[in-house]
Amino acid sequence: MSVAGESSSTELAASAAEALDRLNEHTLKTVHWHFHDDTGCPFWLEKKAELNFDPLKDVKSFDDLKKFPNFEDEWLRGGPIRRWVPKGHAGKPVFVFETGGTTGVPKSRMVIEDHWKDYELFSDTLPDKYFPRGANWLMLGPSGPRRLRLAVEHLAQHRDGICFCIDLDPRWVVKLLKKGQMDQVEAYKKHCIDQAVTILTAGHDVKCMFATPKLLESLGEALDEKGTSLAEVGITGIFSGGTEFTPQWTRFCVEELLGGSPEESGVYMTPTYGNTLMGLACSKQITAADGYKISYYAPQPRAVTEVVTFEDYNQVVGYGETGRVKLYTLTDEFFVPGFMERDEGERERPFATYPWDGVSGVRPFHELASATTVGVY
Repeated sequence: MSVAGESSSTELAASAAEALDRLNEHTLKTVHWHFHDDTGCPFWLEKKAELNFDPLKDVKSFDDLKKFPNFEDEWLRGGPIRRWVPKGHAGKPVFVFETGGTTGVPKSRMVIEDHWKDYELFSDTLPDKYFPRGANWLMLGPSGPRRLRLAVEHLAQHRDGICFCIDLDPRWVVKLLKKGQMDQVEAYKKHCIDQAVTILTAGHDVKCMFATPKLLESLGEALDEKGTSLAEVGITGIFSGGTEFTPQWTRFCVEELLGGSPEESGVYMTPTYGNTLMGLACSKQITAADGYKISYYAPQPRAVTEVVTFEDYNQVVGYGETGRVKLYTLTDEFFVPGFMERDEGERERPFATYPWDGVSGVRPFHELASATTVGVY
């Protein structure tokens, strides 16, 4: 047994070393793209003059990104949006996606094809048994100027399906919550769920879906009131996301809402952690044996997450220890050398599928938690 264990450990170490080599190479390529006069974006070319180092000469590895100041929220609030478009992508159609902005000016991110690429990579992680190719999808989440709506639609199309979407404005929900109008919040949630139930019971052959935890729970309850269930209306694969994803909720979802493990219920649910800057981090498969623990792994080398100490955001915590989540985005469309997320969690070890660090127990950062309004998510 010890020989097998040592072999496995050696293989993982080799995979981790290869992943780090790829990350270092990708980092170098990304930095050169964004800071070269011919390909870079106006924002970073202008910012280069303020730095006390030369990104083109002094960044030789991923670790060298710590030379940059942390990426500031406010840089994304307001325009012009074209200051973020790299010269190397001039002339291509540009999307703009918003994030945050429940009060004041929302943060905006320009995108060309990143949302397609991120979800194509995510598609490769979905088991065809539960997310069958050619099946149609339901998008039960925020609409409007948000990346998620178009990204899930592309995911469905990439898997040869058609995506049905609902109308949902989370900003309206946040306004109602701040006014304490809980009856109106419930009425709006019912409005969203009614749309979903109509789609699922209209014979559209929808087998796969995205939903936030709260909406998934409400949908299950609404179907139950009609004497049916997610499995009975044909759903076999669900991916979900949001800070409300806890082991306790996951246990409830699998055991009560879905009727047991995928082998028992025929319904597979996978948690995800993502945002407009990062893309989508996949979860290590959740099991009852592991206490429904949820561990997320970023899509390296396009994005990286670290769990850093609360005192020093350039210092990674030990495995199993708690810290704040720090994000790096490294694509040829967008460069973020260290963004402090509004989340905290525990640092997780690499494993065979994702031979780099992960994060578990994701929850609102304790210093900001009281100021964070959690609405439909």
